[in-house]
Amino acid sequence: LAYRPVHTFLLSVDHSLVHTMKKKVLLMGRSGSGKTSMRSIIFANYIARDTKRLGATIDVEHSSVRFLGNLVLNLWDCGGQDAFMENYLESQRDHIFRNVEVLIYVFDVESKDVATDVNYYQSCLEAILQYSKNAKIFCLIHKMDLIPEESREEIFQERSKGLVSMSMPMDVTCFKTSIWDETLYKAWSCIVNSLVPNIETLQTQLTRFAEICESDEVCCLSVRRFWRSHERR
Repeated sequence: LAYRPVHTFLLSVDHSLVHTMKKKVLLMGRSGSGKTSMRSIIFANYIARDTKRLGATIDVEHSSVRFLGNLVLNLWDCGGQDAFMENYLESQRDHIFRNVEVLIYVFDVESKDVATDVNYYQSCLEAILQYSKNAKIFCLIHKMDLIPEESREEIFQERSKGLVSMSMPMDVTCFKTSIWDETLYKAWSCIVNSLVPNIETLQTQLTRFAEICESDEVCCLSVRRFWRSHERR
């Protein structure tokens, strides 16, 4: 009896999505920031140590990921070499930045060229404002495992505060991430949650389910992928 409300709702989600809902997601950031490694861990079941053999992304790599039946993420992993970045912002500007649902921009926390990182990020935001002004923006401060543990939160707060300020008038959500711990999964779960239709209803059902089961936490896991939605009591 406790399971029935959640089970019934999940069935209704599948039937309500009559047409495939495609969401364009841009994964951007300069070369070496860790974009392809995180994509491979999240979507291709790589483990962290195996990502060392991955090469740099050339131009744009496309992949489609299906969630909850008919929700499809069209992930565009954009190579971050300077020549590619300039091409995205000039000759391919309309093609890259039109109809974007989410921009995920990855920053290497130990980058030696922060000024160029920021310049490319702001240029991408200008293009998003021009072609996809309603897109959601997420910034991942990545490779946090390279920072001494006692300094991580302070550095993250400093970087995220600067990104929020320079991103105005657009809203941005920042996460600190590493391929070596759960922070990467937490960030991507939150990003995917932002794309799920009627996520508030699902979260309400999960909360009710937790109350019935007298559980401290309930996770809803996608059968095919890492995606999860969870509620704490």
